[in-house]
Amino acid sequence: MIVVAEDHEDILFVLRRALERAGHEVVATTDGAAALEAVRRHRPDVVITDVDMPKMTGLDLCRAIRADDGLRHIPVVLASGSMLPGDARAAEVGASATLLKPFLPAQLLACVAELMPSPPL
Repeated sequence: MIVVAEDHEDILFVLRRALERAGHEVVATTDGAAALEAVRRHRPDVVITDVDMPKMTGLDLCRAIRADDGLRHIPVVLASGSMLPGDARAAEVGASATLLKPFLPAQLLACVAELMPSPPL
């Protein structure tokens, strides 16, 4: 399962559609606070979050996940149009990966595939 946090409806639609077509179950949220609640409730395999959102930014969401002993193992992908390659903020908050917008669905799926836990043998 993947929790997606994105406040732009059109981008959220594209993210959700690409992930669901690839066989992932998606919980979609439109702000960081709702995403944190969804992460606590669903314990997803991966979180994909926009950086600039209302109520709680993606950076703050990542910080909150990393500060929680029960959640800190969950990979967090920062999807941003405002960050530049090598932006130190991603490392500072403990992000697992950064996707710079605009990105192709194939780039999204490759990033998620790298971060998903391997199924048990």
